[in-house]
Amino acid sequence: MGKNKDVFISKQIDEKIVNFKNGVDFVITFFSELSLKNIIWTELFNQCYQIGLRSLPLITLTGFVTGLVFTQQSRPSLQEFGATSWLPSLVAIAMVRALAPLVTSIIAAGRVGSNIGAELGSMKVTEQIAAMEVSSVNPFNFLVVNRVLAATITIPILSFYTAAVGLTGSFINIYLNEQTNFNAYIINAFDSINFLDLGSALVKAILFGFTIGMVGCYSGYNAEKGTLGVGKAANAGVVKSIFIIFLIEIFVVQVTNSLR
Repeated sequence: MGKNKDVFISKQIDEKIVNFKNGVDFVITFFSELSLKNIIWTELFNQCYQIGLRSLPLITLTGFVTGLVFTQQSRPSLQEFGATSWLPSLVAIAMVRALAPLVTSIIAAGRVGSNIGAELGSMKVTEQIAAMEVSSVNPFNFLVVNRVLAATITIPILSFYTAAVGLTGSFINIYLNEQTNFNAYIINAFDSINFLDLGSALVKAILFGFTIGMVGCYSGYNAEKGTLGVGKAANAGVVKSIFIIFLIEIFVVQVTNSLR
């Protein structure tokens, strides 16, 4: 039993190493194929629409509720010290530095990552990708490059949109409780926000978008045969994206804090 267990663990480790190497090769292939002449602009705009505009309703609701609830939950703690006037600054710092990019990316990973994984996985198992190769069409450029670029472009835009919507929800809560006017709220909210905060949020959102697009495409592009493979590709597009997003968040936070 012990020997069989060791063999099983060894096979699992070897499989993980192979998958990691394949993933690195996939990323290298993306950058080697990335050029203006390989971008299909109509497909890029279509993917931006699919990833960006079609995600707006869910992003809007989530961002608004996040700002509203975060403000409501933070008020009792600040009231103990008579510091409710700090609420706009607190919410702005939390939304811009962490919540907006992270919440947006997790939602996008669930919606976009799974869609990309399932879509490319279906094309893989039905041999549509192989048919594109036979017809002298580079499937990697058409299917991968445009989707990854679209995710990398739209996620930062959605992140700042989420921050704006979240601050709107926060303002409504503060106005109803403290009757703070909008001008005073904006001044207090952005008083503690600097270019490092905006820059780190932008960098994180770009890396998050790239991760979501890349992981979703890799999972679908390398899906196994059968409908089970499509399901695994969709699931991997979500789970792996979120895991890597958290790792990126930890790394960028550490770097940003060392620069403050």
